[in-house]
Amino acid sequence: MSALLELREVTVRYALRSPHHGALTAVSAASFRQGAGEMLGLVGESGCGKSSLARAILGLVPLAAGEIRWDGRRIDGLAAREFRPLRRELQYVFQDPHACLDPRMTIGESVEEPLRALLPRLDGPARAERVQRLLPEVGLAPDLCGRYPHQLSGGQLQRAVIARALVLDPRFVAFDEPVSALDVSVQGQIVNLLATIQRRRGLAGLFISHNLAVVARLCGRVLVMYRGRIVESAASGVLIAAPRHPYTRELLDAVPAVDAGARGRALRRRARAIAGEDGPDPGGCVFAARCPWAVARCRSEAPALRATGAGHEIACHRADEWPGGLPASAPA
Repeated sequence: MSALLELREVTVRYALRSPHHGALTAVSAASFRQGAGEMLGLVGESGCGKSSLARAILGLVPLAAGEIRWDGRRIDGLAAREFRPLRRELQYVFQDPHACLDPRMTIGESVEEPLRALLPRLDGPARAERVQRLLPEVGLAPDLCGRYPHQLSGGQLQRAVIARALVLDPRFVAFDEPVSALDVSVQGQIVNLLATIQRRRGLAGLFISHNLAVVARLCGRVLVMYRGRIVESAASGVLIAAPRHPYTRELLDAVPAVDAGARGRALRRRARAIAGEDGPDPGGCVFAARCPWAVARCRSEAPALRATGAGHEIACHRADEWPGGLPASAPA
């Protein structure tokens, strides 16, 4: 696959308030390649480093190590002035639409704002015409341009935020939990909208979520992240049907199930997870403390992310024991 976006051993750290506490590693040695027009999923629980990884791609946080390449060009470490032209190609949709829009600006003004900042050659009528043409694409009536954020529903606000990201015709958009703040009845509409936009525009995107089922509906390939590390990567269909990392299995078990047996397995698995909650990095596998399949090697030696065939990568010492997917029931 020819890579439009490539991450090589990317690490992100945040300095803690107290100097003697050192730094918090949010992302650790993350690597992947993404092709043009590919929608890539990134899943994991809250605090695992998903947003930090996306913000590093957009140049919003610096790297502690590694490199990021966009269309063959290295872009990490660029000064703000050097990165500015890339803002037209790389866009971000944040999680909470209420926090993304200035309550003093109309929806039309908010969607138009990136044009004023990054395409100053466009005059007012040209900017307004582009906004009017874009709103129906995201399912908004053009007459909403004159309304303020408090006059729109949550779903309408999220569509406006998506429109603002698309108004510059970017090649890549990071969608950071774009449906988690919405009612369940609206979430499906937004996911379907993003699928249509991605297909129509040939847009490359990173769709971030803690819900593996939602990601699988939209993305052809999924990365699973735990404690800053990518622990599994595969085509979404393969990941759902035959997960081979214990953490991926746990994420699937967390999807609500009608079957009482499946629900019971999920509850027992979560109870084990709480009993062995994370704590400091033990030096072995980052998931070892929560993993019902862990053996002595897992607690002393960190597994590398390795290819196991057909685009499937797994960071697990025991992955070869489950070539057809990890069993649904863990050992007692």
